[in-house]
Amino acid sequence: MSEIAQLREQIALEMESLRRGLYGVSSGSSRHAFIHARMERIEVCQGALAQHVGPTQACLVVCQLYEAALESDTPTSTETSLSGVTVP
Repeated sequence: MSEIAQLREQIALEMESLRRGLYGVSSGSSRHAFIHARMERIEVCQGALAQHVGPTQACLVVCQLYEAALESDTPTSTETSLSGVTVP
């Protein structure tokens, strides 16, 4: 697997983890810290990806992966009810 593919995969995994953190059972500062850590890891991967494809393309890839992660799977009723977030 190429380094670019590995970076895309790592970003996608971090995005999925971030999505789960948004709808998980934790709350408050622990949730914020978890999400913040995922965003920092994504930022590192985006920087590495930018060295291969340029900053504009790297940003586009991250945005596409972010959108895909948040739209790929609507939170389950358990995730929604436990987090206190109402999903229309």
